[in-house]
Amino acid sequence: MSDHGFHVHGPHDHEIEHAIEGAHGGGAMVNQIAMFTAIIATVAAIFSYMGGATQSNAGLFKNNAALKKVEASNQWNYYQAKSTKQALAELAMNLSPEAAKASYQAKIDRYEKEKLDIKTAAEKLELQVTEWDEQSDEQMHQHHRWAQSTTVLQISIALAAIALLTRKSWLKYGMLGVGGVGVVIGCLAALHI
Repeated sequence: MSDHGFHVHGPHDHEIEHAIEGAHGGGAMVNQIAMFTAIIATVAAIFSYMGGATQSNAGLFKNNAALKKVEASNQWNYYQAKSTKQALAELAMNLSPEAAKASYQAKIDRYEKEKLDIKTAAEKLELQVTEWDEQSDEQMHQHHRWAQSTTVLQISIALAAIALLTRKSWLKYGMLGVGGVGVVIGCLAALHI
């Protein structure tokens, strides 16, 4: 531009103006995609955290199930030991004289009562094993939902990058749709579905 108000454009000035303006209104699309990407990336980070947390919980619950299984096994071994003692007392009672049979019968009765208590404890532990296993399975299912959601959101972010590079509006709508699917899957995970 000269001092007299006369302005002469260089060959590249027009292109620079278009780039600054966002290539004929493309700036709005860029801003929308950038905002969408930031929001979806934040949501994906939260979903990813939840996926990790549920996976950890599933492992802890499975570990608790294994510990209870060992306790139940110990109780059943104890039950078997009492059964063996009872069987030996029955054999001794059958082989002993009449005067000694009463003492063996008392032992047999005691072992029978002890076995009942041990059996009750073992069955209670086995029930706890089942409960821990079910909780672990539920957490793994929820983990898979979180992982699916995070993956779909990452695909949406990739589509956003492609939409920015190509400036194709159909990719923008595809990005929005895929992002919506990712959020829906995340909601299913949050609802334990």
